[in-house]
Amino acid sequence: MKNRYFDLIDQTFYFPQEGFDIENGYLTFYNISLMHLIQKYGTPLKLTYLPQIGAQIKKAKNFFNRAIKALNYSGDYYYCYCTKSNHFSYILHEVLQHDVHLETSSSFDIDLVHHLYREGRLRKDTIIVNNGFKPRAYAEKIAGLVNDGFYNVIPVLDNPEELQHYEELVQGECKLGIRVATDEEPNFEFYTSRLGFRHSQVIPYYQERLANNPKFKLKMLHFFVDTGIKDTIYYWGELKKAVKLYGELRKICPDLKAINIGGGMPIRNNLSFEYDYKYMVKEIVSLIQQACEEDGIPEPDIFTEFGKYTVGESGATIFSVLSQKQQNDAEVWYMIDNSLMNTLPDSWGISERFILLPINKWENEYHRVNIGGLSCDNSDYYNAEVHENQVYLPKIEAGDPEPLYIGFFHTGAYQDSISGFGGIKHCLIPSPKHVLIDRDDMGNLVDWLAYEEQTAESMLSILGYHAQTPQKSE
Repeated sequence: MKNRYFDLIDQTFYFPQEGFDIENGYLTFYNISLMHLIQKYGTPLKLTYLPQIGAQIKKAKNFFNRAIKALNYSGDYYYCYCTKSNHFSYILHEVLQHDVHLETSSSFDIDLVHHLYREGRLRKDTIIVNNGFKPRAYAEKIAGLVNDGFYNVIPVLDNPEELQHYEELVQGECKLGIRVATDEEPNFEFYTSRLGFRHSQVIPYYQERLANNPKFKLKMLHFFVDTGIKDTIYYWGELKKAVKLYGELRKICPDLKAINIGGGMPIRNNLSFEYDYKYMVKEIVSLIQQACEEDGIPEPDIFTEFGKYTVGESGATIFSVLSQKQQNDAEVWYMIDNSLMNTLPDSWGISERFILLPINKWENEYHRVNIGGLSCDNSDYYNAEVHENQVYLPKIEAGDPEPLYIGFFHTGAYQDSISGFGGIKHCLIPSPKHVLIDRDDMGNLVDWLAYEEQTAESMLSILGYHAQTPQKSE
């Protein structure tokens, strides 16, 4: 009996499933013919399906708004997009079409905000939450936004000293938030997050520095769990502590109106992924509501900062298998046409796993393989899935004129930023070409090349080979 790759997937998972199907023997992604893109643009290839971004935003808004309505919760919900997860213009342009707000992390983020405003893509009433530890340059640009009339800018204080910047630089009134440091998970290297105030600092700080300061109004309490919103004892414990602190602070701070629960909801990183978004959101809203009832305080507006959730599932990275190498009796290597370290740095740096599927050859038998990148680094490989510590792909048959194409899916968040898209790469292996896909007014798919594959000339220019060699001073 022939053990086809299709049979392996069909018997192991519910398949087809959202975003993935087989058409004429080839994998499709949101009904996009991946073979058409490969034939048109070649590999290696990165792609972004823009409509999925809006779909994710709408889903999250629906979960929260329905929970608020069902529970008769009196606060509002605000969706913020974390720019750090993907800064590219085509992402922000798509995001801002869906009535969302922004969360920034660095000085240059503020330049991005100014640029989007000049383009008419955001307004001065857009809520802009400024997070992170803020060097002077970052604080100066935040103050510049406030002074320029962006009246919903909310710098979230990371430490007691940060306020001094705004006292000096802000000309009128300014809204503020305070970030409270969370305890890290028990298996983490540190006990407490390096970001934010200690719990015991928050109320004394408000009383001493903000309560009688006419320049500032404390509007938001912010907390962030790095591992995201998950149904674990750890997450619920941290949320309860943050909500309890909110209640204590709200009793002495009438301006406090919002709690920012930070963190993100997970995305699908394997075909067996299960997560009850509706349940989790309703439980969060209910927990906050019950705590407020017990404390006798108004229910706050709820802010979330979803980055990976917003853009992750819109992306894919496609490679060709160049060659098969049998290195010993047990280990087969599929060598691909780019570097995994360069294109999917999370797979190398933090052992992140993505949905991995072949584009073609679903009728072939399958076997266990290791995937090897083109760099000379021993760590440039991928050989484990989330659901098991191995990878299965179709066998390559001798004499087959069509190479095996493989895709890593839901790679839309962080990979370009961390790898330094368009910059210097390990072993000077270039950034792949990048294709954007959208739908026109009639619902038809349209695709276009946003970025060509990086050239040798562009890398050499960065490295200084196209500039005059600096002369040593006499």
